[in-house]
Amino acid sequence: MKLLLASRNTHKAQELAELLPGITFVLWPPGAPEIPEDGTFFQDNALQKATFALAWWKQHGPEPIEGVLADDSGLCVDALWGGPGVLSARFAPELDYPTKNRKLLAMIPLDAPRTARFVCVLALAPMASPPFTVGAAVEGILALNHRGSNGFGYDPIFIPHGYEQTFGELPSDIKHTLSHRGRAARALKVRLEA
Repeated sequence: MKLLLASRNTHKAQELAELLPGITFVLWPPGAPEIPEDGTFFQDNALQKATFALAWWKQHGPEPIEGVLADDSGLCVDALWGGPGVLSARFAPELDYPTKNRKLLAMIPLDAPRTARFVCVLALAPMASPPFTVGAAVEGILALNHRGSNGFGYDPIFIPHGYEQTFGELPSDIKHTLSHRGRAARALKVRLEA
């Protein structure tokens, strides 16, 4: 199966390729327009990205595909009223992720709980049938500082329940079994096989 990934994020593309073997991904082209994501919820954004990308590809796509996969995911921190949440990718956009992570950690009051969750919604828009979504989350706590260089984004500050290492410290094979994106990818596989 060949799918267009409604993203230019090469880290996300690599992770989805590892999680969904058997699917070939085509990245959103550099010359294509920016994909909108102004929804209130992860599901809104994932569907908006998938349907926009599919409509554009039907008119301009240089190769055949069987559909579009879009991912909307983020970190929801209880002490920050669920933020950055759907705005995770747009939080402090001028900063690199190590600096962004330190900034986010500094926003948490010292006496506040450090509980958080990663959320992922995958939207699949097939060429000839209605789009659908699957979603998943993983609970955990935030580390006191940025730890590890595996993964990407907020991985080095998130410690999943039952572990002492951050996603940035855990090997990819363990992270994939626990992560929000890994769980959503398995739910997508079940839906596709059905």
